[in-house]
Amino acid sequence: MLIDILAAAAGEAAPQTKFGFMEAMEQGGAIAWSILTVLVIMSVGSFYILITKLLEQNRILSQYKHIRGGFWRANTLAEGASKLDKNSAWRQLVDDGLAAESQHSKMTDSLEAHDWLHGSLDRSENSINARLASGLPFLATVGATAPFVGLLGTVIGIYRALINIGIAGSASIDKVAGPVGEALIMTAIGLLVAVPAVLAYNWLQSRNKRIAELLAGFSTDLLANITSRGVVKPALAAAAPAKAAAPAAARPAAPAATTKA
Repeated sequence: MLIDILAAAAGEAAPQTKFGFMEAMEQGGAIAWSILTVLVIMSVGSFYILITKLLEQNRILSQYKHIRGGFWRANTLAEGASKLDKNSAWRQLVDDGLAAESQHSKMTDSLEAHDWLHGSLDRSENSINARLASGLPFLATVGATAPFVGLLGTVIGIYRALINIGIAGSASIDKVAGPVGEALIMTAIGLLVAVPAVLAYNWLQSRNKRIAELLAGFSTDLLANITSRGVVKPALAAAAPAKAAAPAAARPAAPAATTKA
């Protein structure tokens, strides 16, 4: 209690000097504001990419559920494609596979025809993965460079504090608090910008790998279905009618009627 009273009395007796974020930035001048602007742009860009890519990934994953439910139950790939969204990644794979099928009949060698179908689906799959990966290099760049941009502000702030000490001839707190505060603020902002960018990059990359696995599996099923003329389908689609017929098969047979002699 006594310590608190003495500290309050000392605070009232000390000269009232404002030390805050705005004061530190004003003392930093144009250089400090420029570095802060760059960091803000990095942060806004990182969150924009995070939100847009997350929405895009969620849309692709939700569309995959519809594929598991109804696409493979269609009689033909063209009929199943009509049930998919026109701008979806899954529709792109089906359309590219059907386009390759219409052209592979021109191949005189059956092996060349198979390679043509496989290469067409592979190119389509790679284009989808490339589109999903767009923007992620920006997150990696922000995560790698934002701390150094903040460090630049830190170096400039410390340099200004040393200049003030040299001019005043003493390292009084009122001479160095502003530049040192500016240096610490820039370091903190640089880390606050870099850490979310790195976390977002790793998270989106892991989700992209999961989507790439689903695309590869779907592409393989398409290739098998096309080359087998629609005979080969995924086990999930083939097992669905069997499950529906299972309850009927499990019903007990009705007792045979008995007649009295």
